[in-house]
Amino acid sequence: MTDILDIQPLTKTAFAPFGDVIEADPATMRYINGGTTERFHALATAEAAGEGARVIINLFRGQPRAFPYEIGMMERHPFGSQSFSPLSGRPFLVVVSEDQDGKPGRPQVFLAHGDQGVNYRRNVWHHPLLVLGQSSDFLVVDRDGPGDNLQEHFFETSYTISEPAL
Repeated sequence: MTDILDIQPLTKTAFAPFGDVIEADPATMRYINGGTTERFHALATAEAAGEGARVIINLFRGQPRAFPYEIGMMERHPFGSQSFSPLSGRPFLVVVSEDQDGKPGRPQVFLAHGDQGVNYRRNVWHHPLLVLGQSSDFLVVDRDGPGDNLQEHFFETSYTISEPAL
């Protein structure tokens, strides 16, 4: 029997224990380029720890998932943060867990709108990209460099996500 996970809206407050929500925040806005551009400043901080580490920018093209969807594993990156910003303007799911003695706890599921991204802090348990509906592109900022920057945990009993109401 699987445990059904509720889907909650992605907000800065609810997501704060895991990282940053990347979205246009009027509190951070400043005009640049002679007043022709609004800059939403310092919405997240990229982390890259370890000798020879560097921050890189990637393009990920995620394929849609079928629902109900089973969460059987989580991953984390001990040496760097990882951010996902949608380029296709479509919603996606964000699944995170608090750490419990080196393993992920019960996952939490957030529905991100097409104008919201997330930045997972180092060592935050999260599920790989969960795209909805159709293929979607994401700008991904993460760490590159020596060392094993991926840890995976497979649950003994999976969790289930029902199809989100969009």
